[in-house]
Amino acid sequence: MSQLNLERARHNMVEQQIRPWDVLDQRVLDLIARAPREEYVPADCRNLAYSDIEIPLPHGQAMMAPRIEARLLQALDIQPSDKILEIGTGTGYLASLLAALGRHVTSVEIFPDLTTMAAGTLGAHGVRNITLEVGDAGRGWDRNAPFDVIVLTGSVPVLGNAFRNALAEGGRLFAVVGQAPAMEARIVQRQDRHGWKTTSLFETVLAPLLNVAVPPTFRF
Repeated sequence: MSQLNLERARHNMVEQQIRPWDVLDQRVLDLIARAPREEYVPADCRNLAYSDIEIPLPHGQAMMAPRIEARLLQALDIQPSDKILEIGTGTGYLASLLAALGRHVTSVEIFPDLTTMAAGTLGAHGVRNITLEVGDAGRGWDRNAPFDVIVLTGSVPVLGNAFRNALAEGGRLFAVVGQAPAMEARIVQRQDRHGWKTTSLFETVLAPLLNVAVPPTFRF
């Protein structure tokens, strides 16, 4: 696909996928309209970079659909002073958007080859306010906590306290909670030391985060 066609596809993605999905925050729309998503997808999926689909990645992982990424960015209301934690780096695309909106991003990925791929692309595009970590954050990540914003890029059957406790007061967490086919995207905001407010955003299905705590199965 030529550069002109890629730019047209990016414009159509914003106008036909993202804006109709109630994403009206101009900061988010402008950011996504200029972000080169095609540079972050696997080479054989370059022509699909702006399609309304999840793009497959190695190890059975996937990039979220663009409208999901946009909607979570809007819901998190990221501020320039925000310190952000992302669980699941993938290709680094969402991390680049988070970094453009906030002060600093720590992004944790369990697969070293994905971290290496993301580091190369982020570096090539001059994204400097990000720290990439290789590790298993399926049950939480408290290094350098608390965070103003936390994003889980895989679903969890239940949202454990480890993630919520890593939020600063006033901090917001995005998570998709539940088990297929009944999952719900939520924003959890920490109101004080012991209080959280949960807002339901939309129903969706997202591949699970690896090694998360799974509630015991009830047996008769």
